[in-house]
Formats: sequence, C-alpha cells, structure tokens
Amino acid sequence: MSSAASTVIHSVRLISAGLDRADAFVAFRDDRVQATGIGNGWRELAGDDANLLHGAGYVLTPGLIDIHNHGGAGASYGEDGDAIRTGRRHHRQHGTTRQLLSLVTASPDVLISQIEAAAAETRQDPTILGIHLEGPFLARHHHGAHDPALLRDPDPDLVERLLGAADGTLRQVTMAPELPQFTESARILGDAGVVVAVGHTAATFEQAEAAIEAGARLLTHAFNGMPGVHHRAPGPVFAFVENPRCWLEVINDGVHVRPELIRMLCRLAPGRVALVSDAMAAAGGADGRYRLGTLDVDVAAGVARLTDGHSIAGSTITLDVAVARGVQDVGLTPLAAIEAATAIPAQILDIEDRFGRLEPGYVADAVLFDMDWKVRGVWIDGRPVGELEQLPSRPVSPPPHGQIA
Repeated sequence: MSSAASTVIHSVRLISAGLDRADAFVAFRDDRVQATGIGNGWRELAGDDANLLHGAGYVLTPGLIDIHNHGGAGASYGEDGDAIRTGRRHHRQHGTTRQLLSLVTASPDVLISQIEAAAAETRQDPTILGIHLEGPFLARHHHGAHDPALLRDPDPDLVERLLGAADGTLRQVTMAPELPQFTESARILGDAGVVVAVGHTAATFEQAEAAIEAGARLLTHAFNGMPGVHHRAPGPVFAFVENPRCWLEVINDGVHVRPELIRMLCRLAPGRVALVSDAMAAAGGADGRYRLGTLDVDVAAGVARLTDGHSIAGSTITLDVAVARGVQDVGLTPLAAIEAATAIPAQILDIEDRFGRLEPGYVADAVLFDMDWKVRGVWIDGRPVGELEQLPSRPVSPPPHGQIA
C-alpha cells in the first residue's frame, strides 16, 4: 500500500492549534502528517508495517519550539559544536523538536567565531532553526546576566559583519531601542529577514512604540531586563501588548515572573505570548558553578544567579516544564499552554506553514505527554527521537497497553 501510514498514534487526546479533541488519531507518512481524525478511522490508513501506538490516557501535541535557549546538560551554545550537540540532545528528549541557538554578549571577534560554529551546526542539524543573538546591543542599566564591559551601541557595520558570519542562519536579534543607531540596525536586520526583538532595555512606552514602528516585532522575556509597569509609565511591556502585530516572550519557570502576571499577560495579548525556556547550561544538571558567556553563575535549588551581583542568569528548565507550569500554576487551558510553545513561536519565526501544528502536510514533529504533563515520547520528522540520538534517550514509561500490532 504505497499511501499507507508509517506511524499511527490513536485513541489519544489531541491538542493542536485551535483543537482539543478526545479519542483522536494522528497518522504520519514518513516525515509528514498524513491525516488526523477521531475514532477508528486510522485503521484504513495503517499498512502491515506501520508502527501503531495506543495513546489512551495520554496527550499528543505538536513538537515544542523554543526561540530563546542558551544550552543545557552542562553545555552552552557559545562553546563549540560538541557543546551545541550536547545541549540540543537534552532539549530534544524533553520535547523541544525545533529551537534557536541563543548566544549572549561577547566581543565582536568572539561573537563572530561563536556564530560561525552555531551556523555550521544549524546547517547540519535540521532541528536547529537558526541563531538568536541576545546582545551585545543592550542597555547597561538592564544588563542582567550579560557582561556590561562588552555591551555596545548598535553598529550597522558590525550588524553587517554578524549577518555575514551567520550566512543566512541568523533569525532573531535582541536590542535596546533607546540606543543610538537602533533604527538603522533594525532596518538592516529586517531586510535580511531577521526578527528584531526588544529587550534588556530602559525604553519608555514611547520609545518602545518607536521601535515597533522601526520594525521590532518581539519583546524578549517580558518583564525581565526592563522597567516595570507603572500607571504613569507603562514601559515596553504595554507597548507590545497594545500592538496586535507584536508578540511577547515569557519565562515560565516560577522564578522570573509570577504566575498571576503571566495569566494577566495572556489575557491581555491572547495568541501573542510565547513560552520560552531561556535555559542555560545548568538545565538538566546539578546545582553548582557554571559559566554564562564570560560570567560565573551559581545554581542553587535550581535557580541560576550571577556569582557577582546575584542577577537571575537564565533558567534551568526545559520548555516542557514551562508548558506544565502554564497549566498547573498559571491556570492556562491546556490548549493555550500548548499553543504558546508551538503555534505562536512558529508564527514569530514565520514557519507556521510547516511547524507548530499536527495537521495534514505539516512536519511530523510531536510530543506525547502523560496526565501530569511529563514527556513520554517525542517524534521528529515522523521518527522517535531515540532513533536520532547517538546516545540512548532517557527511559520513559510506555503508554497504557504499550505498542500494539
């Protein structure tokens, strides 16, 4: 049967963009979603050699997409190819099927070297969507876990050099819009198809509005690294909330932003808030001393802070934890939490025609969650993630009834 499905997951709760359906099935044919439906309609799609999975009691979602992630499993994406592969492996096993590689502030020469290494990995690994530069064009008064000595004003010439080093793999850049030459730098990036994000900024509401007019479309980790909301000075958060063309990231790790505020943000900007991990090297690792860029970071009880100054230094979560917290702590519906980690980041990166949904024709990236929102299975391009790894994936409990023939 030439049109037979290669994998069928059936009797599962399917949550995808705009859809939360019980007793559903999804059929993969090679690397694409072939069909979805309910009940026993999957039987006519499955050939003799199809992999069949009974998903009763489980939730199937599109693969998670993380647009802000610096590393994991002890590795930072600013190191080398081996480190990138180590961190990427960790996040894949936790359901992040596609992601950007986020790099922190460094000197121009070091940053260009890091970009070249990340670009090489991006070209080899299709689960990497490109590079996100968080720095060096950031405000010194809101430097967070970036080395203030290495921060600089936006420089159109340097922007061109960074784009050249990335050779088409640069997808997102975070800048402070109040700095000189932001507008010209944003124009260059926008013309190259790069998402311009605002973050680590002292910008006023009006300056943030001007940045949006200049092409900015995303607010990097809303509420963190920027002025708070004041009734006479609403700041950058509300400039992005008020503009329906814009999106906002939020780090839902229980440390960066209170759940009540995330709930409010999702009410004010429905369909425009993306969950991100902002993971650093300690994601998946033990407490202790780590490095983020040029700075030392101490992790205690899973919270990363700079050794000097004690600023929060990224998170130690994976994106599946942000989804779980979205449902369990923030009070989002499962559909809203999943969309914030799938369809919405796909929209931000302008890849929503291929990723972020489980619908016919879409790339067959999927995650199987149990009822406690723990990852129990991951598929990338229609294949179980364990088949893609050189090292064994962590053991997981099979769904009820296991795999059936």
